[in-house]
Amino acid sequence: MTKPPAPASSTSSTSASGQVGSAKNDIESGRYLAIAADCMACHTAPAGKPYAGGYAIESPLGTIYATNITPSKTAGIGNYSEAQFARALREGVRADGSHLYPAMPYTSYAMLTDGDVHKLYSYFMQAVEPVDTPAASQTTLPFPFNVRMSMLAWNAIFLDTKRFVPDTAKSQQINRGRYLAEGLAHCSACHTPRNFLMGEKGGSALAGAPLGSWHAPNITSDKVSGVGGWSDAELVQYLKTGHAEGKGQAGGAMAEAVTNSFQHLRDDDVAAIVAYLRTVPPVRDNAQAQPAYSYGKAASDEATLRGANGPNEHNSLNSGAVLFSGYCASCHAASGSGSSGQDYPSLFHNTTTGARNPANLVSANLVSAILYGVERKVGDQEVLMPRFDAHSYVNPLTDRQIALISNYVLKQYGNPEVQVSEAYVAQARKGGEPPVLARLQPFIAPAIGVAILLLLLIAVAVITVRRRRRIPFK
Repeated sequence: MTKPPAPASSTSSTSASGQVGSAKNDIESGRYLAIAADCMACHTAPAGKPYAGGYAIESPLGTIYATNITPSKTAGIGNYSEAQFARALREGVRADGSHLYPAMPYTSYAMLTDGDVHKLYSYFMQAVEPVDTPAASQTTLPFPFNVRMSMLAWNAIFLDTKRFVPDTAKSQQINRGRYLAEGLAHCSACHTPRNFLMGEKGGSALAGAPLGSWHAPNITSDKVSGVGGWSDAELVQYLKTGHAEGKGQAGGAMAEAVTNSFQHLRDDDVAAIVAYLRTVPPVRDNAQAQPAYSYGKAASDEATLRGANGPNEHNSLNSGAVLFSGYCASCHAASGSGSSGQDYPSLFHNTTTGARNPANLVSANLVSAILYGVERKVGDQEVLMPRFDAHSYVNPLTDRQIALISNYVLKQYGNPEVQVSEAYVAQARKGGEPPVLARLQPFIAPAIGVAILLLLLIAVAVITVRRRRRIPFK
């Protein structure tokens, strides 16, 4: 994806230079805010025009397609007033009154100030190129999730409409970091676990959560389960590049956030986010004995594999060690040390191989990295790990092969207590384990039907009893 288009140059007369300068500043500030909010990632389809919509967001309840938010008056938001724009952004209600799903993180954007909403409106209306083609796909969730009016009740429970108010007991830097992390960058949307109704759990802010087949890690200040053991410099490097040597690297949605958003932020804003993360209350996984990045060391089984199988032997790719040698060692090195410069990272001292999902003792991100690969672009540098699922341009691997590789890597370089089963890989290939609400979806319509039938039967019984009481006995 490309960066958002630069603001258009002004053609106004110099007699209104002060107003023109102010308007240009609003547009440029709005462009920066749109980058901080990562609007590009969701509202631009692969190879599509900026903000023209059509991007598929795989939510636990079904696929949600992002809409066209260019200033087109026929396909986008060109007819929105600033008040309507603000309501959509902060309350999740479109100009026509219909409700947005919280895949659009309006629960985070609700805290944006009026001034920043105005700047965003100025940018989208005046500097984004209008695209008059509607998004190719439209959101059609299964019943009852397709009833958008149900969001009225959900918002009443989970939407906090309070605007950002600085904490006078905290520094200006920490307040700025909170505004960015909780508001524009909407970190909680991925990193905070969700309850039965898919609302963010109170008291568990940024404690880590499943994200499809990936797992957004704990980024609280805890030194074992969170990022408390990372230095400020390492956190800054991770946000700006997606990689911190000896700690971890970004994949999945976080790689998109680095590519489209974090790398473009000012250094002082990134430092502010880090300063704020230091203040987030620690959340510890009591079963975790040491930080995920502390596991493993260089080790190689390459010497024992040489000559073990003949050149024409069939079915020789029958162990994790052999599969690792054939598919992984050329990039990550036979010892697991990674490439020079760490474009292909070390597999030890790596949060991907040392982490465990607290819910099921599985290294979700390792499996997802193998299945879907890793891709991010920082400056002019592309970081790419090929995918090995059915769409692989290298070689598709089976669930069993991915499980064998994963368990070999975990035992050799990562957390040896974690195991990966073929069944888990198969589930990850389908997009991860669905939440309870999604699993209940096939039964909701019948349950509603039964409830209505029972209510009708009760009503009929009540009416019948009342009528009988009015008929005198003879």
